[in-house]
Amino acid sequence: MLRPRPRLASPALSLLLASALGLGLAACTAKAEKDNSKAEAPPTLPVLTLTTSEQELFHDYVADIQAIRNVEVRAQVPGFLEKILVDEGKPVKKGQPMFQLNTELFRHDLLQAQAAVASAEAKATEARVERGRVQLLVSKNVIAKSELTLAESKVRDADAHVADARASVADARTQLSYTLIRAPFDGITDRIPLKMGSVVDKGTLLTTVSDLHQVYAYFDIGEGEYLALRRARELHPELHPDSVDLTMADGSRYPLAGRIETSESQIDPSTGSLAIRARFANPDRLLKHGSTGKVRLTTTLPKALMVPQRAAFELQDKNYVYVVDQSGTVHSRSFKPQTRIGPFYVVKDGLKPGERVVYEGTQELRDGQRIQPKTVQMDSLLADGE
Repeated sequence: MLRPRPRLASPALSLLLASALGLGLAACTAKAEKDNSKAEAPPTLPVLTLTTSEQELFHDYVADIQAIRNVEVRAQVPGFLEKILVDEGKPVKKGQPMFQLNTELFRHDLLQAQAAVASAEAKATEARVERGRVQLLVSKNVIAKSELTLAESKVRDADAHVADARASVADARTQLSYTLIRAPFDGITDRIPLKMGSVVDKGTLLTTVSDLHQVYAYFDIGEGEYLALRRARELHPELHPDSVDLTMADGSRYPLAGRIETSESQIDPSTGSLAIRARFANPDRLLKHGSTGKVRLTTTLPKALMVPQRAAFELQDKNYVYVVDQSGTVHSRSFKPQTRIGPFYVVKDGLKPGERVVYEGTQELRDGQRIQPKTVQMDSLLADGE
């Protein structure tokens, strides 16, 4: 049985099918190119222009606060504590009686010393009378001149005994005066550990008196910081004053500024630091001996180049930013920070004013990539502290 042969398409129909296929391929190619152009569009990222501004730089150091005078009041003679004439934590004036020890023994010693003076003076008078008698006999050639020499030596010996006895009187008076302990200067008393009737030995601590109208604040700074601060003050003393602020232990700021006075003469070899002393007025006696706090040194940077920490990233212990050129291409560049002020780096080297850096979005960038810059104002960041 014969089957019918298929009919071939006409030339016109074949041409129509080829044209349709070509249009479909062209449409697919255009869509793919459009999609690729969208994928390769440069990202829009915030960019800021670096500028310089005047900034205050703060350095905080732990401080040990001490009274300008802090003296332990100790007994200079032994005895019994008869009277306590002051109270703990109260002000005293220079020379004010504070403690009274029993005096009987020292009065007895004084009387004995005075009696010894009287006896020595009587013997000295006797020696002088004897010398006068010997002089008379020698002048009449009754006795030899050597007797006069012997008589004069006895006078000198008697005078020496008088001087020694008088010194004993002075010492006894001094010992008696030590039974009344007086304040060495105007100040505030500390704790009184003993009570009336206590036995007191020589050297026993009775209390401590602190002169608190001014205080010292001691703090340590590193050798490098000290040298940098010293050079900065020599070049720009008006920007690096000697005044310092104090933050007390509760975090509040002490209302009066202090002033750096002096420093130690050598670097501590174990810590590599140098001790500095500042003085603070303390009219209300708010600061106490042994208190702690933080001393703040403030210096002014007249032309500080600031970079937000958000714009920087670290790579192999170095700090980098992406610098944007005129064509919008980013280039990574390392820089050296001098210090930090809040959320900003102060640039020491590696960047210049007027250069543009990427502020955010550095994680997805690569060197040489193009971006669409979106300007961010540095002044607004500095004002917001961001």
